[in-house]
Amino acid sequence: MGNSGKHRPKSRLRLILVASGVAVAMLAAGAAALFVSSGSPESARASQALPQPAEPQATVPMADPPRATPTRASRGQHRTDKPVRKPTVAPSAAPTKAKKRPEPKKTPKARVLSSGSCEASYYWEGQMTASGERFDPSELTAAHKTLPMGSKVRVTNKNNGKSVTVRINDRGPYVGGRCLDLSKAAMAQVGGTGSGVVPVRYEVLART
Repeated sequence: MGNSGKHRPKSRLRLILVASGVAVAMLAAGAAALFVSSGSPESARASQALPQPAEPQATVPMADPPRATPTRASRGQHRTDKPVRKPTVAPSAAPTKAKKRPEPKKTPKARVLSSGSCEASYYWEGQMTASGERFDPSELTAAHKTLPMGSKVRVTNKNNGKSVTVRINDRGPYVGGRCLDLSKAAMAQVGGTGSGVVPVRYEVLART
């Protein structure tokens, strides 16, 4: 009975400490609750009063530019999407002056030494001529009684006006009224092979 009285002050002290601790804890809890409850409405009101930041708008991706229609690839070539460039036209050069064409040289007219009229015949048999060369009926030659060998004579058919220039390389003809015996080719040029004998005008030309 005497020992129990000694331990009472210590037990009371412990009880006071525990009670005070519980009280402090309750005060702290109440203050925290009060802070939370008082802060929520005011913070909500403050958040409503303050301007809200604009929501970021979703960026719309820009559409790609229209692409040129690809050309149809030919055989052995790759298809390309590159646009075909039009060839640039070079500015036209200044017009050049047209060159004057050289005028054709005029053949000088042969000088006529003598002239006359008679009848002309023709022959075509192959034979030796008086000049020593063999007669060729396809060449433009003729026979005359007195003109020098190699003389040039222009013969014109009076019936049609056709002319031919022949070279004298033989003698003849020895028939009255005839002064020239033409080769067959020469007579064909003046159009007299059908009749065989034609009236002609002859002009002895100067040698050039």
